[in-house]
Amino acid sequence: MHFLLLYDFIPDYLERRPLHRSEHLRLAWDAHRRGELVLAGALADPVDGAVLLFTGESDRAARAFAESDPYVRAGLVKRWSIRPWATVVGGMAATPVLPGS
Repeated sequence: MHFLLLYDFIPDYLERRPLHRSEHLRLAWDAHRRGELVLAGALADPVDGAVLLFTGESDRAARAFAESDPYVRAGLVKRWSIRPWATVVGGMAATPVLPGS
């Protein structure tokens, strides 16, 4: 199953990010190496949020990531949520559905 971790940033996120970015990226790459975090990045133009794609049997890895993320802990993320994502098309789809199925 896939899970989207959605972040909403505070207005001055870009100005405050540098103090926490290295630790945030370390946490993200560690989650990727464990096979939990598939893809992640900030939304652009405007940079007002981020989307992180997790995979697993439950949202546990996404929730643990958000709770320990230095961006969240330092208040750069004003709100976060996790949404299950039923992926059906593509090589990485959790439950592929072919035409005519």
